[in-house]
Amino acid sequence: MVRSVGAAGLERIELQRLTERIRRLFTVLQEAEEAQAPGAGAWLPAADLCETTKAICVRLELPGITAGQIKVVLTSDKVRITGEKKVRKPRQPIVSHLCSERSYGRFDRVIPLRWPISMKDATAHLANGVLLIRLPKLKDRRGLEFKVPVREIEDPE
Repeated sequence: MVRSVGAAGLERIELQRLTERIRRLFTVLQEAEEAQAPGAGAWLPAADLCETTKAICVRLELPGITAGQIKVVLTSDKVRITGEKKVRKPRQPIVSHLCSERSYGRFDRVIPLRWPISMKDATAHLANGVLLIRLPKLKDRRGLEFKVPVREIEDPE
């Protein structure tokens, strides 16, 4: 038997749906702002974010930077890569720059994550000016049943 929902019930359902849509939109906008804003850094390294069946891979172009100049911090919902690319002192004095397109100074890149990842199994490698961060995915546990053991204890009173 199908139960009829009154006008007030339909309005409540529509309001719940609208609230959820606004919440999702706000989350997406917040992630986009974090990903695009360079923060206090002077430049923003180019990044690629790729997904495989087993991991999330982040690649950043960091030419002229050593591994010791990079800091990678991982939380459950984002990866933050910070560091500094220092200007090298020229061997001969420069009279003027005819063209200068390379970026120097501090950088701060935040990449939001939408997947559950294993933080303890994450790895980062720097080779040929490209930083590769591999973040293994966790199996999605939603919908699975977990049995919680119940122990019997004596009444302390």
